[in-house]
Amino acid sequence: MSPRRPRRTSATAVYEAEVAAYIAAGGNEQTQRVITAVHGLTRRLSQFYNAQLVDLDVSAGEWGVISRLATTPKDAISTPSSLAAALAIAPSSMTHRLDKMSERGLILRTPDTTNRTRMIVTLTSAGWEMFRKAIQASDVVESDVLAQLSEGERETLADLLERAIAGLDDALDS
Repeated sequence: MSPRRPRRTSATAVYEAEVAAYIAAGGNEQTQRVITAVHGLTRRLSQFYNAQLVDLDVSAGEWGVISRLATTPKDAISTPSSLAAALAIAPSSMTHRLDKMSERGLILRTPDTTNRTRMIVTLTSAGWEMFRKAIQASDVVESDVLAQLSEGERETLADLLERAIAGLDDALDS
């Protein structure tokens, strides 16, 4: 007779237990339901994203650089220092990361013609292709996650989360 595996707790049961604990500790029920749901969704999606990065042969740190470069406005300049600050890592760690990414052909570092003391970092076509593949694969799973919501509900959810993000920005700025 083989030993029994422990039964997996459903995501719903974990969510409900977390919310109940936060409320018991004095948290506001509505606030805790929202924040716990967002955090739980983020945690579960992160597990998928991490597995996807392994499949793409890219580290989470490299992905941070790729996604930051891919989503930076066209008129903005990315430097090793600005990337290190944005990703909250030491400049020396960023230099090491960029060295490895440059060797793999994912990024290009070129001298800034207006400031000879800094380098500009851009994605190569291979880096953009990696970003594109990751986003297309993620979109399938993310669409499945949202499949239970109508188009109108998705729009409402996006609007509400965008307002919550603005509220976070306001709270951090004050």
